[in-house]
Amino acid sequence: MDLSSTVKQVDANTVARSRDRHAAALISARIERLPFTRWHARVLSVAGFVHMTDAFDALTIAYVLPVLIGLWHLSPGEAALLVSGGYVGQTIGALVFSAAAERFGRLRVLRWLLVILALGSLASAYAPSYAVFIALRFLQGIGLGGESPVSATYMNELCPAKIRGRVIFILQSTFAVGNLIAALAALWLIPAYGWQAMFVVGALPIVLAAILPRAAPESPRWLAINGRAEEADRIVATMEQAVPRDRYAALPALRAAGTQADPAKAPFRALFKRGFATRTLTVWLMACCGSLTTYGILVWLPSLYRTVYHLPLQVALRYGMVSMIATLIGTLAGIFVIDWLGRKKTFALAFLGAALPMLYLAFSGTRVPAAQVSMLASLSVALIAIVQCGIYVYAPEVYPTRIRARGAGAASAVTRASSVIGPMIIGALLTYLNVEAVFGYFAFVSLAGAMVMAAFAMETRGRTLDEIAGEGDAMNVDG
Repeated sequence: MDLSSTVKQVDANTVARSRDRHAAALISARIERLPFTRWHARVLSVAGFVHMTDAFDALTIAYVLPVLIGLWHLSPGEAALLVSGGYVGQTIGALVFSAAAERFGRLRVLRWLLVILALGSLASAYAPSYAVFIALRFLQGIGLGGESPVSATYMNELCPAKIRGRVIFILQSTFAVGNLIAALAALWLIPAYGWQAMFVVGALPIVLAAILPRAAPESPRWLAINGRAEEADRIVATMEQAVPRDRYAALPALRAAGTQADPAKAPFRALFKRGFATRTLTVWLMACCGSLTTYGILVWLPSLYRTVYHLPLQVALRYGMVSMIATLIGTLAGIFVIDWLGRKKTFALAFLGAALPMLYLAFSGTRVPAAQVSMLASLSVALIAIVQCGIYVYAPEVYPTRIRARGAGAASAVTRASSVIGPMIIGALLTYLNVEAVFGYFAFVSLAGAMVMAAFAMETRGRTLDEIAGEGDAMNVDG
C-alpha cells in the first residue's frame, strides 16, 4: 500500500470515529431527555426477572448448607470452603463476562449467563459428594458472577439521569425478592423433598434464555459506539414512541454533548488511568466492605442459629428468612433515598448504621436470645443492602460507555472475591475464637466502609453519564 492510500485510509478511519462519536452523543442525548415509560417498565421487568433468578441460585447454598453440614459431617472450615468455591467462580465470571459484554453486547452475554447458571444448578442437584459439589458450585458461580454487573450496566445505559438511581435500585430489589423466594422455597422444599429440590428449581431460568432476545433490545449506547448507529436509532425511536404525544411535544430540546475520548474499546488498565483511578479504588473498597458484611451475615446466619444457638432446622431457616425480608425492605428504602440524599451520604450513613447492631452483638454475644440476634442482624443487613445494591448504581455511573461493563464487572469481581474470603474468615473466627469475634468483625468492616465513602466517594446524583465520564476523560487528557 502506497503513502497516498495509507493517508486516505487514516482519513477514512478518522471520519468513521468522528461519525461514531457524534452518533453516540446523539443517542445518549435522546435517551437522557425521555421520561420513564411503559417501555422502560417492560425492559426493567425482564432484567429484573433475570436478576431474581440469579439471586435464587446464589443464595440457595445458604439454606442447603445446614443440611449438608450434618449429611457430610463438615467442619466450619469445610463448610466455608463449600461456600467460597462458588464465589471463586463468581469472581472469574464477573471479570470474564463483563469484558465479553463490551465486545459482544450486553443482551447476548446475559443470555449465555442464563444457560450457564441453569445447567450448573441442575447438575448440582445430582452431586454425589462434597468434592463434586464444590466443583459444580464453581462452574455455576461463573454464570452467577457475570449476571449482576452486566444487568446493571444494561439498565444504567437505558435510563436518563433523573431516574437512574431509582431504576437501578428497583432492579436490585428483584435480587432481594429472589433471596426471599429462595428462603420461602427452602422452608417448603427442603423438609418435604430434600436439598436437591432447591437446585432443580434453580434450573428453570433456561426458559428465560430462549425468550430473552424477543423480550428486550440491545443497549443503544453500546450499539452506537460500536458502529451500529442505525440499530441504536431504531431502538431509541421505539422508546420515544412509547411517550404520549402531549408529553413528547413538551420534552426539552436535544443537547448532544461530545466526549473528549475516542469511543473505541479500552483495555482493563483504563480503569486506573488518571481521572478514573480514584473512582476505581473507591468503588472497589465499597464493594469489598459491603460484600464482606452482607454475604457473611446472610450465608452464615442459618448455620449460626443451628450450631451456636442450637435452634431446630425449621426455626433456623425461618430466622434466616427474616433477614431476607430485611434485605428487601432495605433495598426498597434505597429506592426513595438514593436520589434524595445522593450517593455519598446514602452509602456512608448505611455503612455506619449497619455497624451499630453488630457492635452491640460483639459485646453481648450468646447472652442475647436468638430471636433478638435475628432482629439486630436483620437491621444491619437491611442497611448494608442499600450499599450492596448501590454498588450497581454507582459503579456503572462513574465510567464511560467504552469501559462501563468492565468497571462494573471489576467491582462485582471484588464483591465476589470478598465473598470468598469472608466466609473463610468467619469459619476461622468460629474455630479459634467465638461468635462475638464474628460480630466484631462485621462491625469493623462496616465502619471502614463508612469512612471510605465519606472521604472519597464522588456525588453522581442527577448528572448524565456523559457528563460524569467527560469529567474523568478531561482529567485523563490533562494528565
